[in-house]
Amino acid sequence: MSANSAETAGQVEVVLVKSGRTKIRYPAELLHDDGTRVTVRAPWAGDGVRDFGFVRFEPGDVFTEYYWRDRWYTVKEVRDGRGALKGWYCDITRPATLVGTELVVEDLDLDLWRSADGTAVLRLDEDEFAASGLAASDPQAAAAAENALDTLELLARAGDFEALLA
Repeated sequence: MSANSAETAGQVEVVLVKSGRTKIRYPAELLHDDGTRVTVRAPWAGDGVRDFGFVRFEPGDVFTEYYWRDRWYTVKEVRDGRGALKGWYCDITRPATLVGTELVVEDLDLDLWRSADGTAVLRLDEDEFAASGLAASDPQAAAAAENALDTLELLARAGDFEALLA
């Protein structure tokens, strides 16, 4: 499968890199690849329960994940084991690459959460982003990351969020 293919079905391995190191790696079902956006589905890959206070990710949860080759973010639709929508967790990342069966994204620390009903839109980890030093080491990437977070927040608050994933 090439980096710009328009293929569906199969397995990929999602590789999330942070600060030059692999943070997590997990298998996912490739649902669609149109050459720009890659969509995969995977069960919660963490160990046990992760309680953020505003949402809990736990065994049985299913993530439908959207990755773009030309955008600085990923969007993960989160459903519980019964299929009920919990919301969307968005990572600010460098554009994704798909080489062979590895879907690789570099996490840039910023995140956004939008609840299923749209009443909660939360900007997350801005302190981690500031502490990362990206603004000094790669000002263009830092500006792209901040712009991506602003864009996602506007979409999440305006009610156009689901259209992004259609």
